Amino acid sequence: MLLENVFTKESIIVGLESTEKDELFEEMVETLHNLYPDFDREQVLAALNEREAQMSTGILHAVAVPHAFASSVRGTIGAIGISREGIDYEALDGSPVKVVFMLVAGEDQTEKHIQILKSLALLIQKNGFVDKLISCKVPSEVYDLIVQSEVAV
Repeated sequence: MLLENVFTKESIIVGLESTEKDELFEEMVETLHNLYPDFDREQVLAALNEREAQMSTGILHAVAVPHAFASSVRGTIGAIGISREGIDYEALDGSPVKVVFMLVAGEDQTEKHIQILKSLALLIQKNGFVDKLISCKVPSEVYDLIVQSEVAV
């Protein structure tokens, strides 16, 4: 049950306003910073952009998983964003991104970080899961779907 401990109902944005990757990172980091004000916002944005410069975290099925490590973060925190219109993300498949799982971890969280990415990969591959996420109307629906789906994996 990793994902329910990383993502909270308060860290889920249904109806992202962003249309481009830079805006998206700002919007989602702001949501995280409102929940966890102790981390260095600029450091986290820089870490996410640095990781993204290595290779796009926009993967198949209209999903992106931007992730990074930052020394100012304690533990592992995450946000989920849903965009109905899609975001120009420079994804590997060239498609707009509609579901974003953002992870930021402290530098001592490598093993947990990898486990979370693996759990997300398993969920994303489940038939119909991404479409169900996109159809969710409120954060609690997204959260419940993730918790229920993670149990079923």
